[in-house]
Amino acid sequence: MAQGELTASAYIKHHLQNLTFGQHPDGTWGIAHGAEQAKEMGFWAFHIDTLGFSFVLGALFLFIFAKAAKRATVDAPSGFQNFVESIIDFIDENVRGSFKGKNPMVAPLALTTFIWIILMNTMDLVPVDWLPYAAQLMGVEYLKVVPTTDPNATFGMALGIFLLILFFSIKEKGLGGFVGELTLHPFGKWMLPFNLFLEGVNLLAKPVSLALRLFGNMYAGEMIFILIALLPWYAQWALSLPWAIFHILIVLLQAFIFMTLVIVYMDMAHQKEH
Repeated sequence: MAQGELTASAYIKHHLQNLTFGQHPDGTWGIAHGAEQAKEMGFWAFHIDTLGFSFVLGALFLFIFAKAAKRATVDAPSGFQNFVESIIDFIDENVRGSFKGKNPMVAPLALTTFIWIILMNTMDLVPVDWLPYAAQLMGVEYLKVVPTTDPNATFGMALGIFLLILFFSIKEKGLGGFVGELTLHPFGKWMLPFNLFLEGVNLLAKPVSLALRLFGNMYAGEMIFILIALLPWYAQWALSLPWAIFHILIVLLQAFIFMTLVIVYMDMAHQKEH
């Protein structure tokens, strides 16, 4: 969307609005034309852009690594194979350093979260007007291209990790051991309500911190890009390139932090005593 067609406030709101599909108050289903209609759709509305970009980038990750696996050779590895293997070695090193249990799912889980989040975060480096403008030419009114700036995406991933934490905690410790961990630590049975409060908050803080840390950092980065786009063209070039270079660090760092915390939380779920 051309910047001159909107006020600064309208421009920002437009770029922060998801392409939303849901049920209108009259019972019909369709696309929301504005924030008010999206709000009226309630909890069960779907952010099509978030789902679409997440699915496409996840499929891209699977395609790249599957292609590398099929073309892998021992005698003369290509540069592409060496690159993929270096990522796998990096993940393996982090898992071995932080995870003391035995679970063959942890390393693939760490790899998936790391690469998937990097790909989603990297969408923030695409100039803010390019894809929304192209979508408008095709009749799509709103398009938010960075899935990790949508709390639905980050909380969805965090909730999936949280369910795995609960599953493996109960599997490894037993239901009694898991309940005992929540009620008998750290002050013993005489402080059971206080123990449950402390351990319950600690447990629930894990998915919340995972989701909000990723969302908050990426949302702030996107806002800065949007604000830069409101400036005159000569100021945009002067500021966008340095910020984009710095933002690459944020893109990688947030993916690394999320992956590391996933490994640590899975390790805690496998510990019989901690």
